[in-house]
Amino acid sequence: MNSNRKLQVPVAALLGMLPGCGGAIIVVTQFVHGRVGFAALVAVLISTMGDASFLLLAREPQTALLVLVVSLAAGVLFGYLIQYLHGEDFLRPDSSPDEHQVTVSCSLNQGVVPTSLSWVWRLLLLPGLILGVLAAFQIEPDSLFGAWSSYHPATWLGFCGAVVSLLVWFSQPANYSWAVAHADMEHNPHRLVDMVASETSFVTAWVIAGFLCFELLVYFTGFDMQSLFSNLGYLMILLAVVVGFIPGCGPQIIMTTLYLQGIVPLSAQLANAIGNDGDALFPALALAPKASLYATIYSAVPALLVGYAAFGLGY
Repeated sequence: MNSNRKLQVPVAALLGMLPGCGGAIIVVTQFVHGRVGFAALVAVLISTMGDASFLLLAREPQTALLVLVVSLAAGVLFGYLIQYLHGEDFLRPDSSPDEHQVTVSCSLNQGVVPTSLSWVWRLLLLPGLILGVLAAFQIEPDSLFGAWSSYHPATWLGFCGAVVSLLVWFSQPANYSWAVAHADMEHNPHRLVDMVASETSFVTAWVIAGFLCFELLVYFTGFDMQSLFSNLGYLMILLAVVVGFIPGCGPQIIMTTLYLQGIVPLSAQLANAIGNDGDALFPALALAPKASLYATIYSAVPALLVGYAAFGLGY
């Protein structure tokens, strides 16, 4: 993706199509580093469905395949359209941080993740990855522990991983620039794992904050998406796109659940899948707010077009 600019858009769209938010976050970080263009950012945000894709894959794999392929096609086509309209350098961050930035970033990287936290994070990584993937595919991970399942070991492992990630994030020096962290690896290759822990913890902190805000909103206001979508007719597609504007995967998982329950049609699911940006929007908003807002607005166009086309066809 870095070496061939002509392939940035389709490669970004393919990464976005991968279940979950990991592929999209990769493209967002590459954009922040100035290594890919704005068109690639738009393409990945259009094609990604976030963690809601795991739910759809587990319940209706054929529908999930259809939604992912349509999202991929929309991401590639609209990404190339954006590239044609704006060129390759539109809103592109500077890929070469000044010498002072790099010097400060590299010197701070020597202690950016405390050794004790770094090792705890590494020990939790593999079991957390395995149990997290199982949970994403709607398999209850606690049930794998037999008689110990009543103690919710997987839940506590996830809690510990989240706390460690937050501690890693809080432990970083105030002047450390995550946006230029890639320069550190060039000077300190052995620090790669710590950089991964640092960047992952940064995203984790934003995701936790986003989920917490949404859950508190639901708790204190009684916000009910099911009643909101009832009897809306053609406005349902517009609302599905608006829900997609909400950062994070929580609202999008609820949207997919409403589809699986037969409350909203496939057209609304398609519109939401194309219009939502998943957890990748958190680091994008934090590190490149102007570009991420432009990309989010642009992603609404194919979402509305595909959604209303499918609605008109009776889906």
